[in-house]
Amino acid sequence: MLTPPRTVVRRDAGLYALERALQRRGFRHVAGADEAGRGACAGPLVAAAALLPEGRRGEIDGLADSKLLTPASRERVYEEVVARALAYAVVVIPADEVDARGLHVCNLAAMRRALASLTTRPEYVLTDGFPVDGLEVPGLAVWKGDRVAACVAAASVLAKVTRDRLMVELDGRYPGYGFAEHKGYITAEHTAALREHGPCAEHRFSYVNVAAVSGRDGRPPRSRRPVVADGHEPMERSGRSGGTVGVALGEQPRPPAPVGEDVVMEGGVR
Repeated sequence: MLTPPRTVVRRDAGLYALERALQRRGFRHVAGADEAGRGACAGPLVAAAALLPEGRRGEIDGLADSKLLTPASRERVYEEVVARALAYAVVVIPADEVDARGLHVCNLAAMRRALASLTTRPEYVLTDGFPVDGLEVPGLAVWKGDRVAACVAAASVLAKVTRDRLMVELDGRYPGYGFAEHKGYITAEHTAALREHGPCAEHRFSYVNVAAVSGRDGRPPRSRRPVVADGHEPMERSGRSGGTVGVALGEQPRPPAPVGEDVVMEGGVR
C-alpha cells in the first residue's frame, strides 16, 4: 500500500491553510480549542472550542489571535464566530477550582470539556500550545495556534470575550480592584490594589502574589481560603456555587445561545 505524501504547511501560508490541508486529507470537521486567563491572579479560567464550516462560510473577516484585536474588534469577531460556527462551546472554571486542582490540570480539563461539548463531533482537533489527551480523535498541539489556525483563533476570541465580560461584572461586585480594566492580570495597578485592600473572593489564593497579601507569608495555601485568628474566612462568597460551570454551547443552523444564557450549567445556577 502506498503511503500518502507528507503534507507540509508553512506558518506564513495564512490562518486557514492548516485546516484546509487537514480537510483535503479527509478530516472535514476540524475543531480548535484555546483558553483565556491563565496568567491572571483573579477571576475564572475560561476555555472555548470552535468548529468552523468548510469553505468561504468559515472565513471570518478580521479573525485573529484575540490578544491582537481591539476590544471592539473582538466583540465583532465574536458575534461572527457565534453566527457562523457549526458548533462552539465555552467552559468557565471558577477561581476556587483553580486553587483546588491546579492551573494546568484545570486548563486541560476545561479544553477537554469544551471539545467534548461540541454538538458536531470533530474529526481532528487543534489546540493552542498544550496537547489534550482523552479526545478519542487525532489532534495536534500547535505553538501559537491562535495565530496559525482559524479554529483556534475563533476559540481564543470566544474565551477572551467571555472572560472579559465576566471580569466587568466582577468589577461591579468588587470595586476598587480595577477588574474592568486589567481583567485580573498582574498589573502595577492591580498589585497596588491588592496591597491596599487585600484579596477578594475572586482572587486565586494559590498564586504567590495573592498568598503574600493574605497572611500566609508568601506561601501559596493548599486550601481555598487563608485561616484568620477568629476562625472565619476574611471574605464572603459572591453567591456563585463551586464547581466547573459550562456557560455556552452553540450549533448551526439553530440560533446560538449568547454567552451568559446557558444551555448547560454544571454545578452552577442560572
